[in-house]
Amino acid sequence: MTTIRQATVSDIPLLRRLADAAFPATYAAILTPAQIDYMMAWMYSEESLRRQFDEGQTFYIAREEAPEALPEAASPAGEHPLGYLSVERQGPSLFHLQKLYVLPEAQGRGVGAMLFRQAVEHVRTHGALPCRLELNVNRHNRALGFYERMGMQRLRAVDDPIGNGFFMNDYIMGIAVE
Repeated sequence: MTTIRQATVSDIPLLRRLADAAFPATYAAILTPAQIDYMMAWMYSEESLRRQFDEGQTFYIAREEAPEALPEAASPAGEHPLGYLSVERQGPSLFHLQKLYVLPEAQGRGVGAMLFRQAVEHVRTHGALPCRLELNVNRHNRALGFYERMGMQRLRAVDDPIGNGFFMNDYIMGIAVE
């Protein structure tokens, strides 16, 4: 059975392992290896993840109980992680879905939809309704269709410099949460 739990700072090593598997696989056909390496260090170093927790991002981890036959696949809590998300409040009625990634081997099993629904529930629980949930998604990411199926709409295109000569060429997508 797949469940979602809120992550803590003690989950940073697990979040880093999940990112090592999911992030490069997501962007291999879109970004250069140099940009992937840069973004991994920028967003997923231990220091960066600690700062994200300290600055109010809330992380969640999708997991299932580790199969008895595969104890090496489990985290120390006896779970098999499948993906993660983080949400950040940016105003009284605005939240940003900073991250939502599912391991390649877990894609197509509804894990992404579960994580997305968790993000919406987080907004409902912590926001002054009605709220808006926004996210950045690379304009060439195949997840665009997923987010549209989840009810998000493309609001605008942005080309944000992130350093080292790299840009995030994204759509900002949004959904009203009531």
